[in-house]
Amino acid sequence: MSRTAPLDTSMFLVEVKDRVEGRQSKTLSFSRAPTVLLTFAANRFTRISARDYLERFGIGAMDWRMLVMLTYEPDCDAARASAAIGIDKGAVSRSLARLEKAKLATYVSRKTDERRKDWRLTEKGQRLHDEILEVALERLQNTLDGFSEQDVKDLNRLLSKMIENLDKESA
Repeated sequence: MSRTAPLDTSMFLVEVKDRVEGRQSKTLSFSRAPTVLLTFAANRFTRISARDYLERFGIGAMDWRMLVMLTYEPDCDAARASAAIGIDKGAVSRSLARLEKAKLATYVSRKTDERRKDWRLTEKGQRLHDEILEVALERLQNTLDGFSEQDVKDLNRLLSKMIENLDKESA
């Protein structure tokens, strides 16, 4: 695939003045740098969701992500889950341990390597996933209020492209 010309980075910057020392500096704009906006939106979404899921269901945002992952791809291991959702393997393993302790997930060790575990949800875990899913879909609707179906498709396409570019950078 051909590369497009680099973007003019000045579109992402803002000039700020240190009120004490009077020094001028450039930094990322909070309103024009897509990665900043994406991070701010993701942080807010995760904070709101995490608080709600903890209060209502007794699990945090990371555990919810793992319920989704194990519904989407049963019998996956921690390394696969980590790669798929882009979260550190240690955080994934800690979440799986919490889910196992709560009897929401279980594993089978691989015959070829007893240390490798393939995880799946228990019936209790699947029921909890399905219950939280209704709340998550409502939150998603609220978050996308005012978006058209085409807006959502465009957003998904653009975010997928960002992920693709990030994957290239980390390879």
